[in-house]
This record gives sequence, C-alpha cells and structure tokens, in this order.
Amino acid sequence: MAYVISDDCIACGTCIDECPVGAISEGDKYSINPDMCTECGTCADVCPSEAIHQG
Repeated sequence: MAYVISDDCIACGTCIDECPVGAISEGDKYSINPDMCTECGTCADVCPSEAIHQG
C-alpha cells in the first residue's frame, strides 16, 4: 500500500529529495502519488514530523 502524508506535514521538503521515483509533490501539505509510489519507505524514514505512513 502506498505511503501517504498526514496533516502533521510541515512542508519542510526533506522527503522530496529522498524519493527515488519523484512521487512526492509540493504544496501547503505535501502529497504522494500512489500510482508512482514504490513503497520503499525512504520518505517516512527521513520525515522529521513523522507525518508519512503507509495508507
């Protein structure tokens, strides 16, 4: 199941540089494209606010 970004997201940008497939989009709250997500978990590992989890 693809990862999702919760409302705890602080839009710091840390996850974007870590995503190997470019599935994360910027915004007030970042989002992950479920069709592109490979479920590697790298984004969740680097998120300082623990806002990313498997959906």
